Amino acid sequence: MHRISDAYVADYAELDPIMASYLGIPGNERELTDFSPAGYEARAELSARALGRIEAATPADETETVARAVFLERHRLLQEEHAAGLDLAALNVTFSPVQHLREVFDLMPADAPDHWAAVAARLAQVPVALTGLRASLLTAAGRGAAPAVRQVRQVAEQCARWAGLRGEPSYFATVIAPAAAQEVPAPLRTALEAGARAAAEGYADFAGFLRDRLAPEAPERDAVGADTYRLKSRSCTGARLDPHETYAWGWAEFLRIEEELRQVAGRISGGATTAEAAALLDDDPRYQVHGRDGLRAWMQALSDRALDRLRGTEFDIPDALTTLDCRIAPSGGGVGAYYNGPSQDFARPGTMWWSVPRDRAVFATWRETTTVYHEGVPGHHLQIGTAVHRADRLNSYQRLLCWVPGHGEGWALYAERLMRELGHLDDDGDLLGMLGAQLFRAARVVVDVGMHLQLRIPAGCGFHEGARWTPALGLEFLLTRTLADPHQARDEIDRYLGWPGQAPAYKIGERLWLAARDEARARHGHAFDLKAFHRRALELGSMGLDTLRAQLAAT
Repeated sequence: MHRISDAYVADYAELDPIMASYLGIPGNERELTDFSPAGYEARAELSARALGRIEAATPADETETVARAVFLERHRLLQEEHAAGLDLAALNVTFSPVQHLREVFDLMPADAPDHWAAVAARLAQVPVALTGLRASLLTAAGRGAAPAVRQVRQVAEQCARWAGLRGEPSYFATVIAPAAAQEVPAPLRTALEAGARAAAEGYADFAGFLRDRLAPEAPERDAVGADTYRLKSRSCTGARLDPHETYAWGWAEFLRIEEELRQVAGRISGGATTAEAAALLDDDPRYQVHGRDGLRAWMQALSDRALDRLRGTEFDIPDALTTLDCRIAPSGGGVGAYYNGPSQDFARPGTMWWSVPRDRAVFATWRETTTVYHEGVPGHHLQIGTAVHRADRLNSYQRLLCWVPGHGEGWALYAERLMRELGHLDDDGDLLGMLGAQLFRAARVVVDVGMHLQLRIPAGCGFHEGARWTPALGLEFLLTRTLADPHQARDEIDRYLGWPGQAPAYKIGERLWLAARDEARARHGHAFDLKAFHRRALELGSMGLDTLRAQLAAT
């Protein structure tokens, strides 16, 4: 089982060099992924062959039994998605090939001539990769499955910015800029400059294709409907959920957190509303850092402190995970934080990226303390890094390639709540930020499910009761009923509509993690050991939520 899974990852890295770079798998640094219909078909065929071999194999031990369950769930679903043509239509403002082609250059080393030669080779191939993507999107459009026009237009604008068409240098020019300070041979500098121009021109052309060719064929309707939503939700959670029950639970959770927020706001300033308390905190110098360098230094210091405090207490953290690099992301994408895992040998450490508005100079730390715990320790860095570290228990598919948002983001949201339980969010300002983030994630459940299924807003919630959800109402809800930054709120609506089921996976996943912990505590009684629960859970690696619950119930 492990051998089949390891072979699959090696073969997949050949077919998806961008993902290989994300995962730190060497050997394909000069190549880019084929996003043409043939490329998608080749990857689906590889999955089908491996799936057949896994189905026919007999597990040798308990670790292989777990590995088999993980692979079967993920790849049976992948085959359903491919059969439905969802891969060919992949285009959204957050997580799709257009972003992957740009972001891979953030991960490439650039300290030696060999590194720069790989960068130059990849830059030169960007136009070819975009041509393949163009063919896939046109194929999807020909089948009546083009992405919604909202996503097409917004991604076109992203491409224009990265191409340097909005008054700033192209993103690709910034990629090669550090080479000027290094001893890079003249022919290689020439190749880098030519590659950067080609990549920028490729993105400029692709922006025009999206606006002029694809947008006229793209549907105005954003909602994907119940059938596609269920499939997308399974992809993001690994669970078969009733969207109507999930919607009702999301509302109950939202209203519960909203009431607690009001109580904390009242403690911050007697009689203050949540919005008034937030404004007071935003203006409080104790919660301010200035400039991007100030934000990066603050997040690095908080991350390091959390790692030091948790090591040896609630978590067993190996030496390999004691480095977490915090950086500010290049501008042009959506606003928010994200994490890239370490390479297999940990030569490239885990990295927390923060994408911030280009015009912002002052940052309110009370809003973001809990985000550092989410992306770093005990969140994604501990979760993903532990899986990478446990090569003795997990095959390379489990450690590197398997990623289920409901499992991963659910853990990270559980990690935020855990830090409160452990006393790391006793400051009311930071607690308001944590509860605001929790409220925002509950709002995601309500708005995402509501918009895609066009559900009615229930009575008693105090917001357009009885109306059916629309993108305009979704934005109004985030702006008026949460503490979301207006920049982020607008990005979020586009994100939900382009990536159905992903945003609710955070809160849905947290719900399961908390339930699994409660069930383990009930089974073990006074013998329950929180550190042992965390160790067992993290060492299982990523998996669908239904699979996770079954595995944890067996311990």
